[in-house]
Amino acid sequence: MRNVPLDAIDHVNRVVLPLGTDYPPGHVLDWHEHRRAQFLYGATGVMVVDTGAGTWTVPPERAVLIPAATRHRVRMLGVSTRSLYIEPDAVPWWPATCTVVDVPPLLRELLLTAVEFEADYSLSGREGCIAALLLHEISGRTPLPFHVAIPPSADLAELCREYLAAPDVGITNAVWAGRTAQSERAFTRRFRAETGDSPAVWRARARLLAAVPLLRTATVTETAGRLGYASPAAFTTAFTRAFGLPPSRFTPGGQGTRPSRT
Repeated sequence: MRNVPLDAIDHVNRVVLPLGTDYPPGHVLDWHEHRRAQFLYGATGVMVVDTGAGTWTVPPERAVLIPAATRHRVRMLGVSTRSLYIEPDAVPWWPATCTVVDVPPLLRELLLTAVEFEADYSLSGREGCIAALLLHEISGRTPLPFHVAIPPSADLAELCREYLAAPDVGITNAVWAGRTAQSERAFTRRFRAETGDSPAVWRARARLLAAVPLLRTATVTETAGRLGYASPAAFTTAFTRAFGLPPSRFTPGGQGTRPSRT
């Protein structure tokens, strides 16, 4: 089904409910949660998914697995989505936290086909087989590293969310320590305990995540400059080391995107 509210079909007795939705540029799905687990695929554009525990940036032609009853927010940057809403009992292997995954051609085509089903599609024959195959394909996906943790403490979380909204290479550990009225050593120790990374490592990764939406409309050189890298080569090296693909693959002309049948 296309552009139908989930609430209108959530009662339907189907383990997998496929739903396609088109969003205006810059649309924000404010904080909410679903009773079902969600497989959220961006057929176009970039999605940024926030929870209390972290932020996940979903590049074009990738997807994010969202656990059932997880409060989250989604920012849509030129996105047309294809979602599966899945009964939690049917997927005991579903990750406990949001997870970004690749979407290979077979899974993509199955998704694009499934969103044309009626909500009460037949469980026998072709439609039921496609729904079952979708779950098999999703279970084999490998997590991709497009995320950063958000500290549970409110003051540290505020610093991190501010930085994600406007990465600034001029921010230092000393600046953040001063904001929390701690010594730099105490602040660094506390930050590492809550996120698993030092503040400097966290900020470096956050800057790279911020590059993904920028690359939709800016060149690699422009993106490197906006994020404070000394050169496009330095940015490319850091980006490739973090995500396994060069930033050029995420530009409009990059070879990492595939044409979508929307």
